[in-house]
Amino acid sequence: MAQDADVLIVGAGLSGLTAARALRDHGVSTIVLDKGRGVGGRMATRRLSEGTIADHGAQFFTARDPRFAALVEQWLRAGEASEWSRGFEEPFDGHPRYRGVRSMNALAKQLATGLDVRLQVRVQRVHRRADGFEVECEGDGRALLRSAQVLLTAPVPQSLELYPEGANDALRAIDYERCLAVMVRLARPSRLRAPGVKRFSSGPLAWIADNQHKGISAAPCLTIHAGAEFSLRHWDEDRRTVGHELLRLAGEWIDGAVLDFEVHGWRYSTPLTVLPERCVTLSREPLALLAGDACGGPRVEGAVLSGWAAAETFLQA
Repeated sequence: MAQDADVLIVGAGLSGLTAARALRDHGVSTIVLDKGRGVGGRMATRRLSEGTIADHGAQFFTARDPRFAALVEQWLRAGEASEWSRGFEEPFDGHPRYRGVRSMNALAKQLATGLDVRLQVRVQRVHRRADGFEVECEGDGRALLRSAQVLLTAPVPQSLELYPEGANDALRAIDYERCLAVMVRLARPSRLRAPGVKRFSSGPLAWIADNQHKGISAAPCLTIHAGAEFSLRHWDEDRRTVGHELLRLAGEWIDGAVLDFEVHGWRYSTPLTVLPERCVTLSREPLALLAGDACGGPRVEGAVLSGWAAAETFLQA
């Protein structure tokens, strides 16, 4: 079977991009496919009008694993990342929280540099053949792409829809919290004090972040994340109506007029169950793997470590 790449990777989030870079560095050809208009997945940033910028997915990252800490150190030296704070609420715990200097999404774009990433390509199904895989997709001008191996990094329910024969009971049981996110353009700076964060342990709100305090937005701008229960209960309601309600709930931290706002819904925000493995084998011959923040640990660090683990598994095979 003529191959388009050694490994086809579905999903241009951190796991997919990290795996692709590691494989490329070892001479393995990859193609990364994503249905979105940009890379990064939940490392997401939106540019609103008049210079207003909001990180509306992952807000920050920490580094505990030595290998990931070394990557963060590279980002810091290159000016791609910087320390945001050593805690968000007093008393501060002294552990660094990092952010992308320009945005969280800019870190994903940096990882994607030099890779064969094809955006706005919707994968329909992954078919296993005797000597590899055929990936049926729309948007790339071809019905099929072929590879010797495949890596799925989309949220687990979406990955199993693409490759149902790789499912097992543990994978089918994985579900995710939802999150409704509001990006708010303000007439005046918010009432949040530096470092510009308010977190909630319960209730309808989970997180409020000031993107101007954070250093990515020249104009006053808040990101409001609803809690999981609120997000699930209001998921199917009109987004503008939900946005107005979240602005009302966050009114204590808004000083002055709201100029505009946008709402985004994260259907797969945080995995409710995390598998112990950094990556999961869906089939051995030919090799298909699953990676992402449901494998080994959530958050930015977990997604990167999962991508590395997948790349190492391919290289060992």
